[in-house]
Amino acid sequence: MTETAPGSTFVAFVRDHQSAVEAALRELLPPPTAAPVALHEAMHYAMFPGGKRLRPMLVLLGCMSTGGDPARVLRPAAALECLHTYSLVHDDLPCMDDDDLRRGRPTCHKVYGEATALLAGDALLTLAFEGAAAGGGAAAIALARAAGSLGMVGGQVEDLAAEGETHGHTLERVQWIHDHKTGALITGALVVGAHAGAAAAGHPEGAPDDVIAPLIAFGDRLGRAFQIADDCLDLTGSAQELGKNPGADVALGKLTWPALVGLERSLATAHSLAGEAAALAVEVVAAAARWRGVDRSVLDGAARLLQDVASYTVERRS
Repeated sequence: MTETAPGSTFVAFVRDHQSAVEAALRELLPPPTAAPVALHEAMHYAMFPGGKRLRPMLVLLGCMSTGGDPARVLRPAAALECLHTYSLVHDDLPCMDDDDLRRGRPTCHKVYGEATALLAGDALLTLAFEGAAAGGGAAAIALARAAGSLGMVGGQVEDLAAEGETHGHTLERVQWIHDHKTGALITGALVVGAHAGAAAAGHPEGAPDDVIAPLIAFGDRLGRAFQIADDCLDLTGSAQELGKNPGADVALGKLTWPALVGLERSLATAHSLAGEAAALAVEVVAAAARWRGVDRSVLDGAARLLQDVASYTVERRS
């Protein structure tokens, strides 16, 4: 069981764990010199240098907040970044969002061609499940459910279907798209971390349902807040801040929260959701403490980190 120092922030947490996550990613990916070289070079190009690494950090935080040791779930954490990066590579392809800038550089298909970029994404997706398997069966299942047709991919389908439509737009529909396209993997990262941490501590079946339930409730609100904030940043951020072209949502006619209710109300909603998530942090660690048989105060640092990541989600500029 790992305690978090009082006063720790999510930004400090990321800084403290960044090098370990990067090392786990380099260990999981085949070397760029391995055959086929072009494919592995494209995978490394897409992965390094990376973005915020939010999802692997949420794996570590999901583990810590349910009483586990984040140092023991680095490979599943790397798996989440592999899956996320595959989705970005595919999102940028001409058949999807047709973008030419990602993480401050030309997109993968602009450098390596569409076919190699497509296959690099396929390889990263496959590799993600090798990494998740290190966290046990429950972790791998959680990743599959979050990423598949009932999660991220399903949300992407509906996101594309809504592009350019001029009718049938409701907040319920945009929330469904957000929950699946973005929120599913954010929540999934937390759940993978909880299950992987449990498996590492001698519980091969993963964390119990009564521990996972409040973590899902937290993650769902965090994911909604994150995507609304992302949609707002598309309107207010610069290419330098975002590492990608701003205004893309408007150019593509994307169905977003600001498109329906405006920027001010969208920002207010994102902050409200972040507040709901922060309030749920106490329930997350309380359930974990009961399961682990420890005093809840042992996990107070983790609760503060959950609350701080909720604030970070809506206050970030990239």
